[in-house]
Amino acid sequence: MNQERTVIGNELENEEITIDLTELLMVLWSKVHIILLSGILTALLAFVGTKLFITPLYTSVTKMYVLSKQDSSAGVTYTDLQTGTQLTKDYMELVKSRPVMEQVIAILNLDMKPEELSGMISVATATDTRILSVRVESENPREAKEIADAVRESVGIQITEIMDADAVNTVEEGNLPSSPSSPNTMKNMAAGGLLGLLIAAGIIVLVFVLDDTIKTPDDVEHYLGLNVLTSIPIQEGVKKSKKVRGVSAMKVMQNLRK
Repeated sequence: MNQERTVIGNELENEEITIDLTELLMVLWSKVHIILLSGILTALLAFVGTKLFITPLYTSVTKMYVLSKQDSSAGVTYTDLQTGTQLTKDYMELVKSRPVMEQVIAILNLDMKPEELSGMISVATATDTRILSVRVESENPREAKEIADAVRESVGIQITEIMDADAVNTVEEGNLPSSPSSPNTMKNMAAGGLLGLLIAAGIIVLVFVLDDTIKTPDDVEHYLGLNVLTSIPIQEGVKKSKKVRGVSAMKVMQNLRK
């Protein structure tokens, strides 16, 4: 008898954790209200956090076109156009250079360092074009427009002097934004809600996997390999004690070894 118990105990210790996907799905479905409630709560937290703790930023965009000297000649070749496109990368570097930043700060009398102003500016160019797009983000929409226009004017001077370009023509002046470009409240709420759903589902799955208590006669046969002769039902209206709600299979086997 002791040998049989020892064999059963060794089999239980060596048994790998197996997950019944059907049972897991049923558990998740039974807790779907908790999962949805968790998603709603985290979405609301994301909404409140976005409104209270994230400062809205406004974006103003200005565009310019760099006209090089060879463009004004009659014989413009494809190689000239490719060269002009490559030069656009140089123009992009000039936009956020220190002389330009210092000049903009001086013109607008801004209370910030060149590094701070540079962090508010981003530069991009469309593929195979020489149109520079300068984007400026600021907490003040009027300030964003003024900085964008000042940067365009300052960069135009730098490009004509340093790069020996013929002219820098304005494609678009900086716009006055009427609504914030960031943060995206709906996007943050969606991300928060999804995170809440995943966290709730993950906790439920973790509890399900780690739960090895014996609750039904089928669990006795599954974990201990013993046949159940009979079971005693709990009388309705009698409160179950926490100590007898579930018994760990490992503890049962340890008691059997004694």
